[in-house]
Amino acid sequence: MKQANKEKPILEIKNLNKQIVGETVIHGINFSIQKGDIYGFLGPNGAGKTTTLRMITRLIFPNSGDVLIDGYSIRNDSILALSRVGSIIENPAFYLHLSARQNLTLSAKLAATKVTKVRINEVLSIVDLKDAKDKKVKTFSLGMKQRLGIANALLCYPSLIILDEPTNGVDPMGLREMKTLIKRLAEKEKITFLISSHMLREMEDLCHKAAFIQGGKIVEEGNISELLETYQVTNLEDLFFACIKESLT
Repeated sequence: MKQANKEKPILEIKNLNKQIVGETVIHGINFSIQKGDIYGFLGPNGAGKTTTLRMITRLIFPNSGDVLIDGYSIRNDSILALSRVGSIIENPAFYLHLSARQNLTLSAKLAATKVTKVRINEVLSIVDLKDAKDKKVKTFSLGMKQRLGIANALLCYPSLIILDEPTNGVDPMGLREMKTLIKRLAEKEKITFLISSHMLREMEDLCHKAAFIQGGKIVEEGNISELLETYQVTNLEDLFFACIKESLT
């Protein structure tokens, strides 16, 4: 019997290169993400994570290579490609003197597609901020601001959400709420996640697959359970250092 074709990736990074002031900071990286994955993009500060995410979301442009989102190139079909993406790159930016609902209403007015009041209330409910929707954002904890950022990313029904260091500085309760929310969105809403982080241990019970980046180069990529077995280690931190050691030999 002929095997069915494997479903195409929702995100493909193809030989992506970036130079800044004549120095190559991203060196021909490649990886792909399947629909439904919670995918970690992991490495230390300065490894090239945010630069890569900024290229994926077209905030900056690669010197060469391409990014395909649902098969659409960010070079040639950027509007179609990015219409499928919600993102928080670096820190979520909100007007602190406005309420959560007012901030999302402003974002909705800038969206490429029509966002209704019903949808605004719906995403606030999804991220468990329904009871805080009329509170000013300046009263929010960092974890609540991150969840509001995810609500903002959800407004236009994305199939892929990109989060840059979403757990950075979040307290243990906020971290637990964030992980629970991401898992719920992946399972119930069928949303794919690409999550960058240097906090490897915090990603252990969240990500199914990962790419490890160091010095602008992908040193390993794949299913986390399989990589742990291959490198004969028990946690992501030890796995990262084992991958680094292997890449140098």
